[in-house]
Amino acid sequence: MPVSFNHTIIASKNREESARFYRELFELPEAPSWGPFTNVQLNDGVLLQFAAPPLDEIQLHHYAFLVDDELFDRARQRLVDGGVQTWADPFQKQPNEINNEHGGRGVYFFDPAGHGLELITQPYL
Repeated sequence: MPVSFNHTIIASKNREESARFYRELFELPEAPSWGPFTNVQLNDGVLLQFAAPPLDEIQLHHYAFLVDDELFDRARQRLVDGGVQTWADPFQKQPNEINNEHGGRGVYFFDPAGHGLELITQPYL
């Protein structure tokens, strides 16, 4: 079997809010959840599992999502409409702009738990 990415746990003090944010952003249906996890399943089968961290401490991470041009436009508009600040760069020096790196478009923003997210329309490699 070739290697593929299966799932990750994303720390969130409010796992329901975080899961809803990702589902709405990426236009995904609800997925079955269990135990301490509220799950979101991406179109390729990868599972994002939202859970409260031990001791309520969240170590922030960066997650990048490859999307097509149409979903990029709809998702970015949802961010703007929802008052979520976006940037063209990871250093937050170009607010409300889109980058054109790697032959596509990209934008950076934060999810409700404070994790750094990136939407891109072309892979880096």
